[in-house]
Amino acid sequence: MNYRPIPVKTHIITEEDDIVQVIARYAMPLMEKGDIITVAETVVAITQGRFIRPDYVKPSLTALLLSRFIAQDGSLSSPYAMELVMREEGKKRMVAAFLAGSLAHLLLRRSGVFYRLAGDQAALVDDVTGTMPPYDKYIVLGPKHPERVVANIKKRLGVEAAIIDANDLGRSRVVAATPGVRKDVLEKIFARNPAGNDNQQTPLVILKKI
Repeated sequence: MNYRPIPVKTHIITEEDDIVQVIARYAMPLMEKGDIITVAETVVAITQGRFIRPDYVKPSLTALLLSRFIAQDGSLSSPYAMELVMREEGKKRMVAAFLAGSLAHLLLRRSGVFYRLAGDQAALVDDVTGTMPPYDKYIVLGPKHPERVVANIKKRLGVEAAIIDANDLGRSRVVAATPGVRKDVLEKIFARNPAGNDNQQTPLVILKKI
């Protein structure tokens, strides 16, 4: 099935917003039967209040150590982001994932093992400057219970829905989707990041069936 992505501009979404109401207001008037609504994972997390200024985070010694071994273009290179993810996923899990990832890289030349083992939040967290203002001064964690969010969108609005994590580096991931969505198709579409990764202010993208 082929889809044409249509980015939808919204107001700056905050923790005061209900993501279902945002979709109903901006996207539903443009949608037809068979279309899919997608939402940026960072925006879903913001509506859940899952953001914090690094000033309020005190990194542990473990977070300080592990963050030094993360590539600088990764959010976990920040000890503040690393600390928050450790609190979410568990210190033991993060340390074990780091050790396994290091061994896989050194012995097998295999990358990505750390993120596969460390838990969803390790891949979803955005460090400061990773989000548009005013949230560029905050660390934003990944959304909580994303499967419940997409199920609620479908229940209340009657459309298939997905939460997407995409960037301008050609990487995309379906964080959660309703049963009628093919994740592999969406990940190919969002590898081009049609919503943009700057200040486009288009956290919703309608996939219109061709």
